[in-house]
Amino acid sequence: MSSVSKVTANEPKRAAARAVSSAGKESPPDNGQRTDGVSIGVILGFPDEIAEELQRWRASFGDPMAAVIPAHITLVTTTMTQDWEATRNHVREIASKQEPFNVTIAGTGSFRPVSPVVFLNVEDGFGDCVSLHQQLQTGPLERELPFAYHPHVTVAHDVAPESLDEAETVLKDYRATFPVASMGLYEHDDNGIWQLREELDFGTEPDDDGGQDGAAGAH
Repeated sequence: MSSVSKVTANEPKRAAARAVSSAGKESPPDNGQRTDGVSIGVILGFPDEIAEELQRWRASFGDPMAAVIPAHITLVTTTMTQDWEATRNHVREIASKQEPFNVTIAGTGSFRPVSPVVFLNVEDGFGDCVSLHQQLQTGPLERELPFAYHPHVTVAHDVAPESLDEAETVLKDYRATFPVASMGLYEHDDNGIWQLREELDFGTEPDDDGGQDGAAGAH
């Protein structure tokens, strides 16, 4: 099986931004001032056609998160920051210096037995993802991670062992290539929902009023 996208470089960000929110509410207004810690994440979204295809596969393996988590590559996993404005400016600066690049996802791997996860490998774009992660996880987002960063696309998580086996086998020949031209800055709100706070285009200076807010499902 194979899938090769023919979308434009500006489309990948839209799939993540349109993820289903179980809370059905929008992000709170952003005035740049936060009085307590904020839990954030940074991801690369996928083109609609690929995100939807992988969502169907994930659902077929019995993963209940298929309906609320769009296909994506995590750059920064859940990280607490005490300074929202400094964090936003940090992510904006890194995005402004990054050139768009192509990503190819191909073949399967697993984090078993450490974690019940089956994923698609990142081939082209692996180094770009690692570089972005290393840059992002500094300054206001600096912290020690329990595991070394490994770019991947989850296709089955915390399901029955036989379903993990099926996912690893069925998608072993999967391949898709698409351009990445932005990354999304998300906030994990008090209801456990990931809210898109800004979608930051690579290689451009962002507007001062921030990006488009949107809702995303709980991870």
